[in-house]
Amino acid sequence: MKIAIGNDHAGTDYKLAIIGLLRSKGIDAINHGTDNMESVDYPDFIHPVAKDVVNGRADYGIIICGSGNGAAMTANKHQDIRAALCWNKELVHLAREHNNANVLSLPARFISLSQALDMVSVFLDTAFEGGRHERRVNKIPCTAG
Repeated sequence: MKIAIGNDHAGTDYKLAIIGLLRSKGIDAINHGTDNMESVDYPDFIHPVAKDVVNGRADYGIIICGSGNGAAMTANKHQDIRAALCWNKELVHLAREHNNANVLSLPARFISLSQALDMVSVFLDTAFEGGRHERRVNKIPCTAG
């Protein structure tokens, strides 16, 4: 499995810890994020993550910014991306199980590092339930007209 990960300056410490967690699980990480705390523009690091998921270079994406909002909004501009902004494990579980989220957006300034690591584990360990949820997920993309 491969995970693309991107972050702005608010998420650098979280990204580094998440990459460590992924490696401990035998999961490859594609690092598109900044590696320091100097102010950067999050879209520059989020678009590559979404592109990796869309083109199959990565199975899933994890994106991190201060609130998680800008990162999620950016990723969700890409067709076939379902980025879920989550702030607890229960939301992560539902985002995967019911919405087939393929990108997890984390709000670094609103969750602890240990919460973020737990949330990543839930994201990776939860399967899409399908069934009635698949019908709904199939209605998410916009169509021309």
